[in-house]
Amino acid sequence: MHRFERSLTLPIPRSEMFVWHQRPGAFERLAPTWEQLEIVGREGTIEDGDRLSFCLRKGPLRLPWVARHQGFVPGRNFEDVAERSPFARWHHVHAFADGDANGPAATLTDRIDYQLPLDRLSWPLARGQVEGVLEQMFVQRHVRTANDLRRHHAVAERGPIRVALTGSSGLIGTELRAFLTTGGHTVVPVVRRTPAAHEVAWDPDHATIDGPGLEHLDAVVHLAGEPVAGRWTRAKRDRIRSSRVAGTRLLCETLASLRHKPKVLICASGIGIYGNAGEAELDEQSPVGDGFLATVARAWEAATQPARDAGIRVVTLRIGLVTSARGGLVERLRSLYGLGLGGPIGDGRQWQSWIDLDDLVGVIHHAIYTEQLEGPVNAVAPAPVQQAEFAATLARVLGRPAWISVPEVVVRWVFGQLGREILLASQRVTGSRLGDSGFGFDFPTLESSLRHQLGRAEPQAVDRAVARFEVAGRSC
Repeated sequence: MHRFERSLTLPIPRSEMFVWHQRPGAFERLAPTWEQLEIVGREGTIEDGDRLSFCLRKGPLRLPWVARHQGFVPGRNFEDVAERSPFARWHHVHAFADGDANGPAATLTDRIDYQLPLDRLSWPLARGQVEGVLEQMFVQRHVRTANDLRRHHAVAERGPIRVALTGSSGLIGTELRAFLTTGGHTVVPVVRRTPAAHEVAWDPDHATIDGPGLEHLDAVVHLAGEPVAGRWTRAKRDRIRSSRVAGTRLLCETLASLRHKPKVLICASGIGIYGNAGEAELDEQSPVGDGFLATVARAWEAATQPARDAGIRVVTLRIGLVTSARGGLVERLRSLYGLGLGGPIGDGRQWQSWIDLDDLVGVIHHAIYTEQLEGPVNAVAPAPVQQAEFAATLARVLGRPAWISVPEVVVRWVFGQLGREILLASQRVTGSRLGDSGFGFDFPTLESSLRHQLGRAEPQAVDRAVARFEVAGRSC
């Protein structure tokens, strides 16, 4: 048997660290973002006999994994043993102990004992790769554990809240739901399909929504909308517009009519509202630009007015390019760069304002609790980059070349209006209102974000996450 072991110490009580792992959403927050994982079955949580079944996709291969839990000691220990996996044996112990520090502290030790199939033959060949993958996994796991627990710990005294969420199955919604539930909050998904228990049905196309299901909420996060990816035919543009404007108006009119209204509505918007602004630095006071996305975003934000008129605090998050290995531009570019086909788009001088997916989840959480935030808020990292720098940074993180540029004429021909307004438009956006409200970014530079999302961070990233937690604790 081979052993892999890593520890994490945080300045919180041991019970707080343990229960975070026990709540729904913990597996989703701890699963490596660069892997394609699909949960296919879940029985219980992490107590003895509970099981989690998921599928790991590697190219055309689908590798099943069934983990059975055992060794459950509340506040102290739980274990998972692979009944089926790509490994010959896999036994993961999660041990929690009181840390050696002044004040509350908890230490989590992850210990994995494992064997490969045909271990005597395969281990000499695969050892470096296997140990490297485990190192990457646990750097990200422990960084996310520290960051998430820091954000939850900062507002723990306010108690759990109930949050309705549209777009809960999308890229942002999936991560936000897992983040909130591990913090002890209740998430009420608002869904188009037949609702399950604790879900709310709506059908924006037919202007119907289950209003009573939205009573007694603390907050609503509205992320739903037709994806902008794809050729912008007239029908596609109509769906993009109506899904945002009509859907938002329906939701806000319903919230305004409730007897027990939520305190805050967080509504997604986009930095496309500024149009193609060249070298101009843009903040929330900058004028709205021209183009399809600018027109849609302006109407999208205006559709929240019924909620404002009803006394609900409304925050419209103008979200930049979201960096994530699970979706969006980075996920699409990763395969191209892996084939050696990466490079700048257009002349590479256009500005791209971006935000790490984990930081975006943190922004939404911050906006729920920060009463001084209202109106438009730019959800972008503090360091926008030009497209050529974006390409060079992604190539450096992936260890691949970035020498094949895509001429502007090709972008316009292949992608049409989408290419002009998203890939070629220049938007140098600052998030001044976020900074003024006290929000701190965990991934303020593009390289730190890409390394985190793509599993290329150094072990020191865990130390930096712990240090941020310690600083936050001293400032409270």
